[in-house]
Amino acid sequence: MKPEGRQFSTTVGTRTITFETGKLAGQANGAVTVQLGDTMIFAAATMSKTARADVDFFPLSVEYEERMYAGGRIPGSFFRREGKPSTEAILTARLADRPIRPLFPKGMRNEVQIIMYSLSVDNENPIDILAINAASAALMISDIPWNGPVGAVRVGLLDGEFVINPTFQELERSTLDLRIAGTRDAILMVECGAKEVPEDVMVAALEFGHRALQPLIDLQEQMRAEVGKPKAEPILILPAPELVEKVFERVREPMSALLDQPLSKEAFNEGMDALLAQVTAELTAADATISAQEIQLAFTEAEKRLVRARILDGRRPDGRGPKDIRPIWCEVDISPRAHGSGLFTRGETQVLTLATLGTLSEAMEVDALIPQETKRYMHHYNFPPFSTGEVKPLRGQSRREIGHGALAERALEPVIPPESEFPYTLRLVSEVLSSNGSTSMASVCGSTLALMDTGVPIKAPVAGVAMGLIKEGDRYVILTDIQGAEDHLGDMDFKVAGTAQGITALQMDIKISGLTKEIMAEALAQAREARLAILEKMLEVIPAPRPDLKPHAPRITTVLIPIDKIGVLIGPGGKTVRAIQQETDTTIDIREDGTVYILATSAENARAARDRIKMLTAEPVVGEIYTGRVVRTTDFGAFVEILPGTDGMVHISQLDSTRVKRVEDVVKVGDEITVMVTDIDPDGKIRLSRQAVLEGWTPEEARNRDRRAPSSPPSQRPSSQPQKGAPSRPSSRAEEKRGSHKSKR
Repeated sequence: MKPEGRQFSTTVGTRTITFETGKLAGQANGAVTVQLGDTMIFAAATMSKTARADVDFFPLSVEYEERMYAGGRIPGSFFRREGKPSTEAILTARLADRPIRPLFPKGMRNEVQIIMYSLSVDNENPIDILAINAASAALMISDIPWNGPVGAVRVGLLDGEFVINPTFQELERSTLDLRIAGTRDAILMVECGAKEVPEDVMVAALEFGHRALQPLIDLQEQMRAEVGKPKAEPILILPAPELVEKVFERVREPMSALLDQPLSKEAFNEGMDALLAQVTAELTAADATISAQEIQLAFTEAEKRLVRARILDGRRPDGRGPKDIRPIWCEVDISPRAHGSGLFTRGETQVLTLATLGTLSEAMEVDALIPQETKRYMHHYNFPPFSTGEVKPLRGQSRREIGHGALAERALEPVIPPESEFPYTLRLVSEVLSSNGSTSMASVCGSTLALMDTGVPIKAPVAGVAMGLIKEGDRYVILTDIQGAEDHLGDMDFKVAGTAQGITALQMDIKISGLTKEIMAEALAQAREARLAILEKMLEVIPAPRPDLKPHAPRITTVLIPIDKIGVLIGPGGKTVRAIQQETDTTIDIREDGTVYILATSAENARAARDRIKMLTAEPVVGEIYTGRVVRTTDFGAFVEILPGTDGMVHISQLDSTRVKRVEDVVKVGDEITVMVTDIDPDGKIRLSRQAVLEGWTPEEARNRDRRAPSSPPSQRPSSQPQKGAPSRPSSRAEEKRGSHKSKR
């Protein structure tokens, strides 16, 4: 029997969002679809029946898988099926994970899995915001213990007005792309890209977004009341309160002594590990019923309690004041062969970013369910185990690494020069060499240094800083430039990047409720102070982008050719353009509008390629003199190829200064002769004269003496019809692409 689904709809901003449940995935603990326009996502939430005692963390996994059928597309992979998740899919999964994770009961160890699929994509409405709402709704109607719901919206800024859930087309014009998720009372997660938006506008946007998501909270509460399952009792693995108190009293003094010393991260961790081992040995010897896992949990609680109390009293773990930034030093030009490099060190956090330039044809092809087809600016972030003094297998980039790379990319995107001004593809790679907090913001700073070292004319330098918060009741402290321990034990991780003019990227995860507008405004203002101080340190090393590209960076020379000459330049199957690339050691990128980009590390090679291209694609001009090769003779004249693929006719009367009886008496096929273009008729037929060159005539004099009067006034350019013997333009775009090959530079 077909199950009857239930639909629930609400208006968010000016548009309707519809949730449906009861029809799909009946064996999941909870399953929903969420739809906006013709974009629809499916989410299923499932929980294991038993808790895992072998882990000291909550085993939650949130997965989003793009299904190409949602957009009516076949995957571009060799196997023609979905494979490794795209960057966009990973970022969507992370976006949904971050606001729902803090709302699970503390100490829960049941495995929880949320799986989401795209069912329909209309290329108008982004799916990432729907993913957060779908994950929340699936949990709400399930029997999985969870303290939701969460609502999520996107906020744009168009012509000075905030817009809720803007379309892809509106986002192209928006100066703000703010994604916000929260409960009825608090903001939990913020992810934002912006075009130098001032801090007061950002605070207003956060308030606007939190108000706008309230209907989604109401709707999910209604769904739970009408179709939700009774919540299961969670099995919580928590240390007994009396054990926590006992451990706290035991470690308070020795832990405070460690915190009072100016220790490195490694030395502090060694001291803490030794203290934990000592306390574990003492307590297990006194009471065999206490497990090492319970003691470790109690020890962590004691550390959190002590560190937070000290910070509220004005004592940070490393002795800094709340607004103090760790010592900074920077350097550029680290790699002699890379196109640009920047090293940024802040305390024990160190990131080296290296830049590479390429042609526009080297832009990344995006095979994802978004309107964007290519990316000419990419930022990649690597976090090797040695950066934290650990030994781990290298298994490719984690979701965290992809997320941090995307954040840095978003921070710098507003200052990257447009293609029309800087026709390069740009790739930045940030290598984390040492980590003790805020490597993502260090990669922003390192990337700015690398871009300026390369000579990229960025709009303005960008810096970033991570902010933290410790809040107990009405007491709170906002921390600038947080370290790893302050991030782990604090109530907020608030990353802000931007220029001196405004914010370009913002990422915020909040672990508590009650974050007021005043606290957010204060945190943003404090972050601005820090950002300006960091920028000052960076600009001491390199005050502006280099006036010219680095010696090993490729130079791009631009040549504009007639569109009808593209086929001539490419040649049959790309033969001509490949030959030019190989012979001049360049990379040539041909665009459909006739723009040709020549990438070369040598000015001489660039000139050689440019001259070859101009010669191949030049068009004859009346009055110009050319040296060409005779390709055919007839009784009435000779046909001379004056440019590659372009020939004209020298009438027998114009072959010499004296009367000529036979063409072959003067020229034969294969001979080279010098001629003047005297006429180009509307059909593109070219009239040549050798006599005009010999006698020193003007084109007008040559035409007056020509026995064949011109059929029409001469034009300065031939028509787009190919001349006899000229290769035609490729018959398809695919063939044209095959001709635009990239060879070694």
